[in-house]
Amino acid sequence: QVQLVESGGGSVQAGGSLRLSCAVSADSDSSDFVGWFRQAPGKEREGVAAIATAAGWTYYAPSVKGRFTISQDNAKNTVYLQMNSLKPEDTAMYYCAARSRRPHGIIWYDPIEYNYWGQGTQVTVSS
Repeated sequence: QVQLVESGGGSVQAGGSLRLSCAVSADSDSSDFVGWFRQAPGKEREGVAAIATAAGWTYYAPSVKGRFTISQDNAKNTVYLQMNSLKPEDTAMYYCAARSRRPHGIIWYDPIEYNYWGQGTQVTVSS
């Protein structure tokens, strides 16, 4: 079982920065990918970034590449999403998600790949 708790959301002006945290409560071998997703009102949930927790490989959506950075602190069992140069279109509820360890690859941006989800944290960017 994996439990995820997000924090760090808030309101910021365009061009500002926020850092989201996802505390992962589980055995370190329970999951192999942690992803960040976002969902704006009336839109589908979309993958923002993901990290392969063992190898450290990272993946980004084109819309955030170069502005967002996903990282992990294994000692704290926490995955971070550093968001810089924020834009109004980044406004959404942000969720972290984890996939149970499996022997095959992953379509990291597909929500169906993940079986554990946090409660979400709101990010609002004003122009």
